[in-house]
Amino acid sequence: MKQKPSMAFIAASWVALLIGILGYIVGLWNAQMQLNEKGYYFTILMYGLFAGVSVQKCVRDRLEGIPVTDIYYGISWFSTLLCLVLLAVGLWNATLLPSEKGFYAFAFLLSIFGAIAVQKNTRDNQAAKAESHNINKGE
Repeated sequence: MKQKPSMAFIAASWVALLIGILGYIVGLWNAQMQLNEKGYYFTILMYGLFAGVSVQKCVRDRLEGIPVTDIYYGISWFSTLLCLVLLAVGLWNATLLPSEKGFYAFAFLLSIFGAIAVQKNTRDNQAAKAESHNINKGE
């Protein structure tokens, strides 16, 4: 039987996602860097969120027996790792204080964790609803 995630975990997931994204974007907004640098870091965040959700979806689909092509599975993992590498290289070479670099790294990781957890909760809720619907119909 599929279990729905608790409301506490759902709330914590959304809080992690929103605080991570909001913190990262507010940090970029207030940063003393050129607009093209801000665009670089913003693009990495958006690409990272998409890639993280794609990895979660691929892994979950495979666990549930839903076909996922090897190429999409590989691209999802490659994209997620690429975002981490691009962020690390960008921060390593940036003329930012070490505390700012740490802030961006942790806000990014919190955002990715939140996105993956929200996606997981969404899938768990859908699976629990479908199972409940099937039980109510007597299937």
